Amino acid sequence: MISNEMDLSDAVIVKSGRLKSVVWNDFDRVKKGETYVAICRHCKKRLSGSSASGTSHLRNHLIRCRRRINGNGVVAQYFVKGKKKEGRVVELANEKKKDEEQQLSVVSVRYEHDDDVVSAGLDQRRSRFDLARMIILHGYPLSMVEDVGFRMFIRNLQPLFDLVAFERVESDCMEIYAKEKHKMFEALDKLPGKISISVDVWSGSDDTDEFLCLAAHYIDETWELKKRVLNFFVVDPSHTGEMLAEVVITCLMEWDIDRKLFSMASSHSPPFGENVANKIRDRLSQNKFLYCNGQLFDVSCGVNVINQMAQDSLQTCCDTINMVRESIRYVKSSETIQERFNQWTVEAEAESERNLCIDDPVRWDTTCTMLEIALEQKSAFSLMNEHDPDSVLCPSDLEWERLETVVEFLNVFVDVTNAFTKSTCLPANIYFPEICDLHLRLIEWCKNPDDFISSLAVNMRKKFDDFWDKNNLVLAIATILDPRFKMKLVEYYYPLFYDTSASDFIEDVVECIKALYDEHSIGSLLASSDQTLDWRNHHHGSNGVRHGKELDDRFIEFDRYINNTTTTTPGQDSTSDLEKYLEEPLFPRNSDFDILNWWKVHTPKYPILSMMARNVLAVPMSNVSSEEDAFETCQRRQVSETWRSLRPSTVQALMCAQDWIQSELESS
Repeated sequence: MISNEMDLSDAVIVKSGRLKSVVWNDFDRVKKGETYVAICRHCKKRLSGSSASGTSHLRNHLIRCRRRINGNGVVAQYFVKGKKKEGRVVELANEKKKDEEQQLSVVSVRYEHDDDVVSAGLDQRRSRFDLARMIILHGYPLSMVEDVGFRMFIRNLQPLFDLVAFERVESDCMEIYAKEKHKMFEALDKLPGKISISVDVWSGSDDTDEFLCLAAHYIDETWELKKRVLNFFVVDPSHTGEMLAEVVITCLMEWDIDRKLFSMASSHSPPFGENVANKIRDRLSQNKFLYCNGQLFDVSCGVNVINQMAQDSLQTCCDTINMVRESIRYVKSSETIQERFNQWTVEAEAESERNLCIDDPVRWDTTCTMLEIALEQKSAFSLMNEHDPDSVLCPSDLEWERLETVVEFLNVFVDVTNAFTKSTCLPANIYFPEICDLHLRLIEWCKNPDDFISSLAVNMRKKFDDFWDKNNLVLAIATILDPRFKMKLVEYYYPLFYDTSASDFIEDVVECIKALYDEHSIGSLLASSDQTLDWRNHHHGSNGVRHGKELDDRFIEFDRYINNTTTTTPGQDSTSDLEKYLEEPLFPRNSDFDILNWWKVHTPKYPILSMMARNVLAVPMSNVSSEEDAFETCQRRQVSETWRSLRPSTVQALMCAQDWIQSELESS
């Protein structure tokens, strides 16, 4: 660096055609004696102007030179770093860009270096919105823009960026939300089918703050199942159920989807109880907006009822589970005790490949794992009680036996929950086989000779029956629209549930799907005036009883049933999509079957039935968004600490925009 104290009064300005670098537009090159000096035209700082020094140091100075900003506070020129001998200037053009807040006059310099063309233009507005989108996407606190460390980082990274305050970034986030909401509104408006919604209750900063999250579930024009958050608002604790129902209906009307609803899924937990759902259904039914007079509108969360049954199981054995937990804690309290316990496992031939572990009290699946491993080594625990007077009391043989049965229950619940949460968006057809298998298991568990176990199973079945009574119709219709099963799976399972009354329940399903098809037929522009449903009664029967099968083998007995039933040959007189569909043979089952793609391909063949499939398969039977949430003892999700203290309107904007941006990134 050249000293600013050097006397340059007799220096000579060098003008040479050899100064090809664009940096010399901002420097004067002077010569005093044999020394060349580069003087910044903006801040008058002196640097080496020798040819041997190159121009990198000059370019770096211009990036940091604060006086190199014009009167409007806009950067006048932009430079990029590159090797002069390998890169050459290929374009120098004036570009004008107008936007709502500023007008830039930019001299854009581009270099071609190893086939990589780069541009170093800085757009203040775009950079601001990139920052806001980053905050939304990752859930960062808005106040981070005022943190000293963040501001220092940005200063060093890009000194030309105008740092923003909290109010500015909040305003930018709201603007992003408004633009994304408009895109979401247009997408919903163009949907070819109906929309189902899910309602989820979130917690705020404390137990008194509650939010309602409304999400739309639909199958778009490309037959992709999607879920999008629509509203996220604070629940007024003074609101009655009727008032809360009006708030939800108002949200639906603002999105202009109140006429396009098919179903609504919720856990029916306070404040969004069953009475609120009923009021919304009644209001929409009065306006004739719902199919089948709203019979299929109100559905329950399948994961929620499984969670309740799992917690019932754990609560019934809580004392025994605490004994196991404390025994494990004692074993792991020191290396000496752990070594002695390992010796007892060898002596009792109770060695296990898995190590003892303590569960997470807020995740019941970890309790299941803890008990499962402990049961493998229960003989060692008995030896520990015999030989170690300081050990914690272990369960008795009867308690171990009961615990083993409860773990069997929990493992079934874990498997079903995993099946329901393997994706945030699952078509409704996947639920019926899982739910039916669980139904059969509950029937078997209720027959257990141990009154302790049977009474537990009876209590769990009451909760399950409430769920089944409310949801069995939509579950059955969804599986009928699965070409691998059609009516056959319903005809197979119902006699196992209802015995001699099965035909009546099957007839209920028949009448419901008939009415649903008729309404789709009437509402379809593709339906001809003479296309009516003349649906013949199909033979209902079953043989073969399923006892004690593993979850993955649940279709073995069903396959035997199919082989023993007569397949109807498609008739020439079939006039409706539904008749044609049901009379054709079942589609082969395979692991990579995609039901949405099947209906996409077969839409020309079944134009009306495909519309019905589009609406039914989008019904959300679970409003749990992830596997982690599904196993929590308290399933109510919480707004992050970084956002919960913000204004309610800002929280809604951030939560909705985050969901929309994340979904866009995942689909790109």
